[in-house]
Amino acid sequence: MKFGKLDQITDVNFELPPDHTITAKFLQGEKTPLRAFSGGTMWGVKEWKGKVYPEKTAVKDFGAAYCQQFGCIELNATHYKIHPPSTIQKWKDLAPEGFEFCPKWPQLITHYRRFTNSEGLTDEFLEAISTFEDRLGPAFLQLPPNYTPKYAERLMGYLAGLPKDIRIAIEFRHPDWFLEEHNYIWEFLWKEGIGAVISDTAGRRDAVHMAVTAPFLVLRMGAYDQHPSDFRRMDDWVNRIEAWNNKGLASVHLLMHQPNSFTTPESCHYFNQRLEGRLDIKMKTPQLISSQGALF
Repeated sequence: MKFGKLDQITDVNFELPPDHTITAKFLQGEKTPLRAFSGGTMWGVKEWKGKVYPEKTAVKDFGAAYCQQFGCIELNATHYKIHPPSTIQKWKDLAPEGFEFCPKWPQLITHYRRFTNSEGLTDEFLEAISTFEDRLGPAFLQLPPNYTPKYAERLMGYLAGLPKDIRIAIEFRHPDWFLEEHNYIWEFLWKEGIGAVISDTAGRRDAVHMAVTAPFLVLRMGAYDQHPSDFRRMDDWVNRIEAWNNKGLASVHLLMHQPNSFTTPESCHYFNQRLEGRLDIKMKTPQLISSQGALF
């Protein structure tokens, strides 16, 4: 995750802020069985051979090997191109029951057309990802860094026209969205049933907005290859997720970003173990291969 990435994190305060006011307004339900998933942003990581992929796994089989090890994936391929249903079907066929793809909205809509004259492209994208069927997790829109609240009316008009039968979330990046004067956006998302992606990244602590506007959480975490702060942050998130689950949060998708993705399996393994132990749930957890070849 390049957004908010810092080379030096010694002085960063990673403490999670208090809940946003909209969170208390939305989460007024009761504890529900939590569906929880964790995963990375790619499956073509050759360094995972001998770690979570069997040593002799062929490159063409990386996708299937990934889906056997993780619970979800941030599908960035859909950000750069609207793939036909036939391609989506091939990806779906790689995944066992219970795995979920989290496709990112096409940049042609979000960054180039900036939500204007994009009805046809939107229909094309939605039709394609519907092919995932029960393997479809939350799909999310990532706004351009220079997309400010002055475009709010256009954005809300676009979001209001999206279907209600799939989980959709949005990631804000320009700092002005997080100012109190623009709290209307959280109210709008809540009423539309759209989630607000939380990006836990070192250089943009304002993006850790703690606004829950839908019963599902998409959490994008920019970590630092097993730095001690990574474990403290994941522990803090387990605490907060437990609190939110006690008030009605139904699902969480942790999308782990690591430099080069090398230690994504270890981070997901740690997070899953902590969340499973706390909430008495079962997640799809990477099975790390030890240096002796055994699983633990």
